[in-house]
Amino acid sequence: MATKAYILIETGVGKSKDVSDSLTSVSGVKTVDTVTGQYDIIATVEATDLNAIGEIVTGQVHTINGIMRTVTCLTVESDQPA
Repeated sequence: MATKAYILIETGVGKSKDVSDSLTSVSGVKTVDTVTGQYDIIATVEATDLNAIGEIVTGQVHTINGIMRTVTCLTVESDQPA
């Protein structure tokens, strides 16, 4: 089973479109949504394990010009029925 995370991204003024376009080409990024509120973009990332998620975030996402701050939220499994 793949490890999944949400990356909450704050961009510089006027940089959301450029950051969003750059994120779509990052391997492991499954979705990129521009949102309103405290963050400007929420990206969904999937990889084989936590270390691979870390490599994507620090090695590929953090290097994108225009990103000011990120918060990475790992998903957790629940034994509760839906």
